[in-house]
Amino acid sequence: MARTVQCVILKKEAPGLDYPPVPGELGQKIYDTVSQEAWEQWTAQQTMMINEFRLNLADERAQTLLMEKMQEFFYGGGVEPPPDWVPTQE
Repeated sequence: MARTVQCVILKKEAPGLDYPPVPGELGQKIYDTVSQEAWEQWTAQQTMMINEFRLNLADERAQTLLMEKMQEFFYGGGVEPPPDWVPTQE
């Protein structure tokens, strides 16, 4: 049986992650309070931000920015997309 969490994004009980997604206290907090579905929402948001802001993940500042945005996404009311971002039509 899958582990469930009370997801902070979905506001309901849902299957949780298999392991903390990042090291440290934030990773444990996400593991305890974020569902797999909400994590997938974050990874889509993160990919869009990397592409739109042309982030170099080898740069510590880019890594720090993504960690801050991850915390905002889950625990700060969400993250606004970049100002020039236009969603693709599927």
